[in-house]
Amino acid sequence: MSGKRASVFDAESDLDLSGFSPKEALTPMVPPEQVRAISETAKFQSREPPREIAAERPKREPRRYRTGRNIQLNIKARADAIEAFYAIADQQGWVLGETFERAVAALQREISATA
Repeated sequence: MSGKRASVFDAESDLDLSGFSPKEALTPMVPPEQVRAISETAKFQSREPPREIAAERPKREPRRYRTGRNIQLNIKARADAIEAFYAIADQQGWVLGETFERAVAALQREISATA
């Protein structure tokens, strides 16, 4: 090997590329069912929720309201707490932002009453 790099812009390059060729095809694709069977026998924990759990949760209708609230808050919570939050909003006819604001106000009242 020479200690000099080949120039990309050199028109008089004697760079020999004849040793390069396309790679051979990889092994044929394994059917997903076979992969699933092998991973289950190896006790691999799948990240996908079980089909019965995913199927029992109904999809919610999209909520789009113009309320002037423009800051987003993303939180992680348990599924039962989220369902309860949505149920309260639906029962009262509130948008989610209003439900959150009322919950914060109620917590503030509760904390100030105990102090």
